[in-house]
Amino acid sequence: MSTSTNGSWRIFRGDGVPRSVTMPPAPPWRRFRTSDGSEAPLPYLIAHEHADVVNAALHLRRPLLVTGPAGTGKSSLARAVAHELSLGELLRWPVNSRSGVKEALYEYDAIGRLRETTLSRDRGEVEPGIGSFIRLGPLGTALAPQATPRALLVDEMDKGDVDLPNDLLTVFEEGVFEIPELARLPEDMADVDVLTADHQGWVTVHQGRVQCTEFPIVVITSNGERDFPPAFLRRCIRLDLPVPDEERLRAIVAAHLGPELLPEVDDLLQAFLRRRAPGELATDQLLNAVFLRTNGVDLDADGLLDAVLHQLTGTV
Repeated sequence: MSTSTNGSWRIFRGDGVPRSVTMPPAPPWRRFRTSDGSEAPLPYLIAHEHADVVNAALHLRRPLLVTGPAGTGKSSLARAVAHELSLGELLRWPVNSRSGVKEALYEYDAIGRLRETTLSRDRGEVEPGIGSFIRLGPLGTALAPQATPRALLVDEMDKGDVDLPNDLLTVFEEGVFEIPELARLPEDMADVDVLTADHQGWVTVHQGRVQCTEFPIVVITSNGERDFPPAFLRRCIRLDLPVPDEERLRAIVAAHLGPELLPEVDDLLQAFLRRRAPGELATDQLLNAVFLRTNGVDLDADGLLDAVLHQLTGTV
């Protein structure tokens, strides 16, 4: 990588002049697809004792509740498990204040079905089946019967409604849910093909009931912003990821960008450790700084390092 400190890295100059540019290669952790269309795997370093907790959840077929400060690799752990175990594309359910279990299980486009049915009748065509208007959500797709389990990331559970953990108890305990719109169909329509959340095909639902054959690999992340009810915690295996120490930070930088860079960026690592004491910083912020440095960017110029290593807590 170039270590020059001239202005050639500046793609955008803020002078209002249009120009033809070639975008530089993205950092490894910001490359979303490989040349064959699959997700680009990233190195994931985890202590043996933490990996053992993950394995306990796998053996027990229980959701893994991962807690820890921002930037400790909670979401990346789910991707690492899906990749290492060859479980296919990771299913994602990003939780927010409006999230509910129903839409995570399935969505029914009743208005779209009514519209298409009316148009088909007007044209004298066969009416579309109800399955074309039902799509399983990420949780529903994970629970669909299949030979091998799927991996599901339930991201930032503590951002959801206070009742959300309790609403998930039955689903997590029994691995089953019902689609009432299909359960009410006559016997001769007992089997209906519905779409999956990952757009990879269809699954057949019998009498409106979706029952998993293998409980999915469920990784639930939490920033520790609130407590969960005991009944929910009892059904989970808990893993608390600590903030990486200096040794682990060096290993992370080496794994993502190469061990030969470590001597060149020791000052950045020390700056990161100093800034992390009064406020929270995420590990990927350190990787961002190292990547820019090794591509010829002068991080000491005009407060650029402050922009990259900004604290994640406090006022903005």
